[in-house]
Amino acid sequence: MTLTQEKTLAATVRPDFPILHQDIHEKPLVYLDNAATSQKPLAVLNALRDYYEGYNANVHRGAHTLSVRATEAYEGARDKVARFVNAASRNEIVFTRNASEAINLVAYSWGLNTLQAGDEIILSVMEHHSNLVPWQTIAQKTGAILKHVRLNEQEEFDLEHFKSLLTEKTKLVAVVHISNTLGCINPIEEIIPLAHSHGAKVLIDACQSAPHLPLDVQGMDCDWLVASGHKMCASTGVGFLYGKLNILQEMPPFLGGGEMIQEVFLDYSTYADLPHKFEAGTPAIGEAIALGAAVDYLSGIGMERIHAYEEELTAYLYQQLSAVPKVRIYGPPATPEGKGRAALCAFNVEGLDASDVATLLDNEGVAIRSGHHCTQPLHRFLGITGSARASLYFYNTREEIDRFIVALKETIAFFSSVLD
Repeated sequence: MTLTQEKTLAATVRPDFPILHQDIHEKPLVYLDNAATSQKPLAVLNALRDYYEGYNANVHRGAHTLSVRATEAYEGARDKVARFVNAASRNEIVFTRNASEAINLVAYSWGLNTLQAGDEIILSVMEHHSNLVPWQTIAQKTGAILKHVRLNEQEEFDLEHFKSLLTEKTKLVAVVHISNTLGCINPIEEIIPLAHSHGAKVLIDACQSAPHLPLDVQGMDCDWLVASGHKMCASTGVGFLYGKLNILQEMPPFLGGGEMIQEVFLDYSTYADLPHKFEAGTPAIGEAIALGAAVDYLSGIGMERIHAYEEELTAYLYQQLSAVPKVRIYGPPATPEGKGRAALCAFNVEGLDASDVATLLDNEGVAIRSGHHCTQPLHRFLGITGSARASLYFYNTREEIDRFIVALKETIAFFSSVLD
């Protein structure tokens, strides 16, 4: 598929996203903050509304009709997510509030009960705080040692450095699939087997890949994978953990309470089977159902089609942004075909504060992110305190990229005139 061969994907889907059709400061909205959160199609909004208007009830514990309908929809969403990532069993999918909770689940259930003093955890300098802070806590509690893979000259995951860090003491490798700042797509097809060859488990942070790429957890052979619904067209407050069945079976519960039990006595309890063992209390029922609707929506378009379209957008964004004077883009370059990086560019303009740039762009209706993007260690590694970031999704267009570039050039010109 190319933009000249068929009607663009964005033109087909944009009517499904009501929020995109509004003015900001009397300018048409250009939403380029998709790495932070994506917008929601009508199919997802309607699924959430239908639940609360039509069959709002608690799941699993009710014999009445509304509870049965809610349970069927909630568990049906689990089936959809399992198919979306090609899990071997629906019981390998655990609903969480977000990817952060999913990582904490693994850290406190598996890490705290498995790791010992001297064991090694390999992360990378590009990790989101959600994949750093929990392991820092577990290392402090167990005496495990943290190691961090640095960047290569292209500002990508340094695979050779990773190989040098692996030892017989390596117990866990936890890495992001796609960096939310560098845009690099990490070579998990090499990382995972290398880690396994040293007896280590592997956790993949797929927050930036699940919305954009086809995922196959069986093909990857990862031990755990996490994602957040709000970055993949679903609502906030829901995410999921994939884990290999045998590993999840051996892990103790993360939280205690209702739903995750089999029987409760005054002095001890027995626990429910997977996946309910890890879903204590009333879950985010409507949000999980909406996640299922989002998965249906994305699958209906086709993740291969989404990825192919975004590669073209990526190439165009990188080409146009790199041509703006005084702009420094972080991460590897994009090829003319959009290969080599994901659909985002974190950047700085020489002499300007990223937050000031983002504020003036907002005045033109262009929404981008500024700050450290929850990757403070990476920004320190790069020698900067923050950056601006434009991130794309399949409903974005070349015309929106053009508007962003024009507004950015005007912003730079404005600051130049003021500073002069």
